[in-house]
Amino acid sequence: MKDDIIIELVDVYKSFDEKDVHKGVDLDIFRGENITVLGGSGSGKSVLLKEINGLLKPDMGDVLIDGKSIIDYDESELTEVRKNIGMLFQGAALFDSLTVEENIAYSLVENTDLSDDEIEELVAVNLEHVGLPGIQDKYPADLSGGMKKRVGLARAMAITPKIILYDEPTTGLDPPNISRINELIICMKEEHDITGVIITHDVQSAYTVSDRVAFLYDGRIVFVGSVEDARHTDVIEFSNFLNGVMIED
Repeated sequence: MKDDIIIELVDVYKSFDEKDVHKGVDLDIFRGENITVLGGSGSGKSVLLKEINGLLKPDMGDVLIDGKSIIDYDESELTEVRKNIGMLFQGAALFDSLTVEENIAYSLVENTDLSDDEIEELVAVNLEHVGLPGIQDKYPADLSGGMKKRVGLARAMAITPKIILYDEPTTGLDPPNISRINELIICMKEEHDITGVIITHDVQSAYTVSDRVAFLYDGRIVFVGSVEDARHTDVIEFSNFLNGVMIED
């Protein structure tokens, strides 16, 4: 049902110079689910996230958030949309010159009327959520890669979003930190009712955190279904990807 759909990509096309990245992407994302988009390097997964949060505009097609098209929104309208969309960047994207507290508080200071005390409390609560209480005064240089990712997630959560976009959330992490991040992605959905859109090369993590899996190949979504469906798909390109066979992007 339409009421259950929070994000819609409708026949989306996007090119850069001579490179056709999206050639008619269609994808419905349901409220409260975790969906992972898999695909080879250069297949347009990160572009898809940027289209969802309005950082990139499709050449053709439509992107709808909560039933409203955002492709013709100006920057002030997109700012309002982004208040409901958190983002965990691949490298965490923390400001090196700011403390952990200042990094998490940044969007709250810029986009809300909360008092300093309210912001301080929100920072503390969200650090508690990601298992890093009491590190407000540390700087990014003091943190491991896994801790930076968790601080990035605390920052994404601070705006109390409806949606979190996860850009390669487990890349570069060791197995214990991969498990921690996967547990947090599941927690965001189950305990905070946040819709998660994850892009990754990590098939095992995708199976762990996802309600559904989609596969982006040759500019289109060629498969979307449950994890169980993904394990048994007969879509040749996706089967090859899952089995580690090289495929052309």
